[in-house]
Amino acid sequence: MPGFRLIAGLGNPGPEYARTRHNAGAWLVEDWVQRLSGRWTSETRLHGRLARWQSATLDVRFLLPDTYMNRSGLAVLSAASYFKILPQEILIVHDELDLPAGQIRFKTGGGHGGHNGLKDIIQSLGQQAGFSRLRVGIGRPAQTETPQQTGKAPTDNTRVVDYVLGQPSQAELQSIHHASERCLDHADLLLQGATENFMNLLHRSPSTAS
Repeated sequence: MPGFRLIAGLGNPGPEYARTRHNAGAWLVEDWVQRLSGRWTSETRLHGRLARWQSATLDVRFLLPDTYMNRSGLAVLSAASYFKILPQEILIVHDELDLPAGQIRFKTGGGHGGHNGLKDIIQSLGQQAGFSRLRVGIGRPAQTETPQQTGKAPTDNTRVVDYVLGQPSQAELQSIHHASERCLDHADLLLQGATENFMNLLHRSPSTAS
């Protein structure tokens, strides 16, 4: 397959969300651009910050939406339309509850799995968009939490919202950081479209930090 031309890291804008688990996708993309010595510019008309990386054969845009997570599709669609980028040339980097902290997995296509950012992107690009995802594991909240002051235990949805909008522990953060570093060690393969080689290298890497 061809290389990716648009790579978007999902998260919520603003300092109050910068260190929350829901911004794990944005963390990885920020580190990626830093590795490439890229520079971010604010693009109000495209609803986000963008950085550009070019080589002899590649021209890649990195995007951090300025919209809240549930409006991520607005920024992704705006950038894709402006730069004439096809859905299959888009890579979305996002947090993933179904993977433990310390694991990152690549996937092409599929549903949103309850992720509001992916849900809005699918609605914006179309159900058959076929974009790819880089899923950054953050794990799920513990099921044994104390009831709230009302005397009622939190619902599953409340527990998940509080969890993704909370900050990871130091151990979790270290695991996410180490997994991102291993991922970025092989990121040139993603830029070239060598996704199978990338997956083989990524998926055989240690799943947790030592």
